[in-house]
Amino acid sequence: MSDIHAESAIGLISTRSFPAMVGTADMMLKSAAVHLVGYEKIGNGYCTAVIRGRFPDVRLAVAAGAEVAAQMDELVCQSVISRPFPNLDVVLPISDRFLAQIVGKSKLKNLAIGLLETRGFPPMVGAMDAMLKTADIHVSGYEKTGAGFCTAIIRGTVSNVTMALDAGMSVAERIGELRSIMVIPRPLEDLERTIPTASYWIEKVLVIPEQPLVLPLRLPQVVKVPMVEVETVEVEVVEVEVLKSNEDFGSIDRRS
Repeated sequence: MSDIHAESAIGLISTRSFPAMVGTADMMLKSAAVHLVGYEKIGNGYCTAVIRGRFPDVRLAVAAGAEVAAQMDELVCQSVISRPFPNLDVVLPISDRFLAQIVGKSKLKNLAIGLLETRGFPPMVGAMDAMLKTADIHVSGYEKTGAGFCTAIIRGTVSNVTMALDAGMSVAERIGELRSIMVIPRPLEDLERTIPTASYWIEKVLVIPEQPLVLPLRLPQVVKVPMVEVETVEVEVVEVEVLKSNEDFGSIDRRS
């Protein structure tokens, strides 16, 4: 087993609410030196946040996250696995290979996150409309976790997000059932990368994969040709009078 696997650990916390899971993940990231691999949704509102790191850090982060989930009465279970075998990494969504490669950046980065969960789609849509009309916020996306649970995700300043959630709660309760709300004032990079965001808010970044330089098996040989010195020869031109006709030859014979 490699040193990487020997020193790594997996932390998992399952909740019955998507906002509760995001809040739990935020607490884990801010409690210890761990990073967030992602989320796993198995239906009926059950969501699991997955973190990786050194065993002491993962154990500390899971303890802090579980306390937050329990305070919201949404904790289902928790687990810390030390030195997982590589076989788990290749079949389960617990490995770094599941981290999305950065092919774009969110236009809403560094803004507070607000989450409002309802049972049913209509109350979530009504809450979105009310929040947009109440405060200066943006709806960045939504998430469905099964059993009719839907979560609206908004971005903005902390004050605007709080104001918007107050308005959204009233409308959601009037239309249907309000499940839970959550505010993340200062989301960290791992949370920014994993939070659902509509493609409209993503600025595409071109990523060119590195390709190995392929050299020919045989390089052409360069033949050096020796330089030859050429001597310059001066040639003297002599003018010769040419006889123009046969009459000249006849006159010459008669004289002789």
